[in-house]
Amino acid sequence: MFQGTGSDVGKSLIVAGLARAYTNRGLRVRPFKPQNMSNNAAVTADGGEIGRAQALQARAARVAPSVHMNPVLLKPQSEIGAQVVVQGRARGTAKASEYQKLKPSLMAAVLESYGKLRAEADLVLVEGAGSASEINLRAGDIANMGFCRAADVPVILIGDIDRGGVIASLVGTHAVLPAEDAAMIRGFLVNRFRGDPALFASGMEEIARRTGWEALGLIPFFPDARRLPAEDALGLDAAPQAKPEARIRIAMPILPRIANFDDLDPLDAEPSVEVLRIRPGTALPGDADLVILPGSKSTIADLEDFRRQGWDIDLAAHARRGGRVLGLCGGYQMLGRSIADPEGIEGPPGSVVGLGLLDVETVLAGEKRLVAVTGMASGAPFSGYEMHMGVTEGPGRSRPFARIDGEGPEGAVSADGRITGTYAHGLFADERQRALWLATLGAAPSDLRYEEGVEATLDALAAHLERHVDLDRLMELAGG
Repeated sequence: MFQGTGSDVGKSLIVAGLARAYTNRGLRVRPFKPQNMSNNAAVTADGGEIGRAQALQARAARVAPSVHMNPVLLKPQSEIGAQVVVQGRARGTAKASEYQKLKPSLMAAVLESYGKLRAEADLVLVEGAGSASEINLRAGDIANMGFCRAADVPVILIGDIDRGGVIASLVGTHAVLPAEDAAMIRGFLVNRFRGDPALFASGMEEIARRTGWEALGLIPFFPDARRLPAEDALGLDAAPQAKPEARIRIAMPILPRIANFDDLDPLDAEPSVEVLRIRPGTALPGDADLVILPGSKSTIADLEDFRRQGWDIDLAAHARRGGRVLGLCGGYQMLGRSIADPEGIEGPPGSVVGLGLLDVETVLAGEKRLVAVTGMASGAPFSGYEMHMGVTEGPGRSRPFARIDGEGPEGAVSADGRITGTYAHGLFADERQRALWLATLGAAPSDLRYEEGVEATLDALAAHLERHVDLDRLMELAGG
């Protein structure tokens, strides 16, 4: 099990790289994260949803994602509450204080899922959540020390030297952990090192001396990590790449409950495209070629935030100037005339007026749709997935965006063809659709093969870890 001294120390990336490295060695590998908190989710082959990071780790292990790889997924809907997804299916919502009481009852599902993976694998790579030292949340824990103690899984602790204070964070974790928990940790990794490794040799020795844990690797910074989908909204904080040759500007407002924003990663990888992440307090740029409204875990609440920022005024002006707009999932719902939540699925029951750029209305009701889809859109094939609550209908649906294989019309397009809404995620990962959108925006298609690039990056990450981590010793510590 790989735990961290804090969030975003590289746990997900290291597990993905190790999954590919050990798979390349001929082992049957499965990733596992007992509890994840993220609105970046993926549809699984068994009809549920898990965190996007575990889907990437499954891909690294060259297996289909399963709900058992992430049995508890928390999808934040407000500052204090989240939807609770257990083994791929929503179980309701809980405030933070309520969830602390709920955790012990979820351990059975966590251990059941872990058992299923362990039965079919040579090696299960377990990822912890947040920080191993959150002793205030230790009672009933299912994500870190509570899980490893219940399942008797040895732990490797990861610290991030790039943020500074890595010696204190690792030694401090040892200091605050109860002795029984600290004894589960067999070794440590220091991630994101820059410079001459010899300069930190004494640091590694001092950490080992003060903790009694074995030093298993000093991992240099891996710059190509940006080519892989981010686990959660922390990935939005990364500094944007300089794009001196960019001809197309795409603006995406960052909403508090943004979901599945990795939809834009393939566009970000295009040399001719600059993706602008517009943060609160900043106007939508007047010269954007396309504004994309991303998915949301709480559409009505995020629409209210959108209006509070004045982005509704900016978007209306953009549309009046003939600018293009694309709404994805929750963004599609916002573009309509109204959104109703009569059962209080995403918040208090009620309805709100939409942005009115598409002649459709949405009612949040019924079963959540979680399915992979293929079809045709604007004359080009596409593949992707749907993950949403609610049904959207209205006159605008007479001009659908796409036709889903085996199902029929999907989405809506305005009469002038410049405003589009769709429930399909993953559009731009498909070269055919991405080329079509770029051509519409006035950019020549590139030779980018996004999915091939992800595979190449996973292979490069595996090779990186082979060079800098003692993989043989890790297997010995795991009992293999």
